[in-house]
Amino acid sequence: MNRTSENNRIEFKAQLTPHLEREVVAFLNYVGGGVIYIGINNKGEVVGVENSDQLQLQIKDRIKNNIAPSCMGLFDVVEETQEDKPIIKVIVASGQERPYYLKKYGMSSKGAFMRNGSASEPMTTKMIQELFAKRTRKSIAAIKAPKQELKFEQLQIYYDVLDKTLNKNFKTNLELLNEDKVFNYVGYLLADNNTVSIKVAKYSGVDRVDLVQSNEYGFCSLIKATKQVLDRFEVENRTFTKITSKQRLEKRQWDTVALREAVINAFVHNDYSREIAPKFEIFKDRLEITSYGGIPEGLGEKEFFEGYSIPRNKEIMRIYRDLDLVEQLGSGLPRILKSYDKSCFYFTENHIRMTLPLEQVDKNFTENFTENFTENFTENLKLIFELIYKNPKITLDEIAEKVGVSRRAVMNNINKLKEMELVQRVGPAKGGHWRIIKK
Repeated sequence: MNRTSENNRIEFKAQLTPHLEREVVAFLNYVGGGVIYIGINNKGEVVGVENSDQLQLQIKDRIKNNIAPSCMGLFDVVEETQEDKPIIKVIVASGQERPYYLKKYGMSSKGAFMRNGSASEPMTTKMIQELFAKRTRKSIAAIKAPKQELKFEQLQIYYDVLDKTLNKNFKTNLELLNEDKVFNYVGYLLADNNTVSIKVAKYSGVDRVDLVQSNEYGFCSLIKATKQVLDRFEVENRTFTKITSKQRLEKRQWDTVALREAVINAFVHNDYSREIAPKFEIFKDRLEITSYGGIPEGLGEKEFFEGYSIPRNKEIMRIYRDLDLVEQLGSGLPRILKSYDKSCFYFTENHIRMTLPLEQVDKNFTENFTENFTENFTENLKLIFELIYKNPKITLDEIAEKVGVSRRAVMNNINKLKEMELVQRVGPAKGGHWRIIKK
């Protein structure tokens, strides 16, 4: 990081000051947001902070309670170490409900600020009125859920697993209710049952003519649907192996980190206001991930690729971060660009599509087993074979969930593999497992 001076996106503070909220508001109102470093003075010198954990909690509490509209999901507070000293990094994304302002002073020049160079300056009445007129009103937080009898047992379980038990006020705290205190579309997406369908389609060629497999996920909490799709791609993302005289080389069809980020980005940044879900399509030569909604208003492609963040669904972003599906704001795209270049992205007014080309690697896959993949191998048979190869102790139920078929269908396919002398049972009927027969 260049610490020589502050600029339009970087603010230094030697210590926490009473004006923190003003700086946060200014970045919320500035397209692309910015970063506040606490523990670095205005000369760019690292001075560090004391009681970092307590300081982070204090910062989060102040931002949460002193700024309106709610900016939960639009900021991150993390600790970093520079020159062996702890500092606090406050990452602020630009919001879609501008103007943001200090609750104490309301939507006025005393409460609303905008970044101008390295300073946070009061907004004029005209600027406030213009931003308010453009404010996004059809957000999923404002849309009433199509049904109100909603349960959140799945969401509760995901929080419990991480020791982040939801209290009785979680519906309000997670902003699952609209201004009329009824469930909004965020609540509907996160509920145990809904009508949101997530499709993963697979084609035999390079176009959409010959559909060989179609799985439909969803109709459940968006968190569960995300994990189902991630599990599906963990199966689909095969490992190719090349044995040389010196070493064994392995490579996945798609980079695992980039693939995960691309899938999660599609879920988090999709525009659900028109009840359209992201879709995933596998072709012979590529994977296409399409999310509805173009680049957020106010950003161009240049800012998009530089990682400036305007979360379309801040409520969903906040929950995905709570559940460790997302790390810092704006961190997903840089991870993708480490493995794939900008040409993989295609933008239209209403869509963002990312194309991950199939890695061109040696087909000596799973130690020369591919000669056994005959015309009699269905897609499900290949996937089950792959799962057993990767994890011989995998259970029928685990295979069924990852492939998206019934337990009986899994057993029928395993019996076919037995008949082809490709797998064998090891150990007793209960407690044993399958393994690949290496020919």
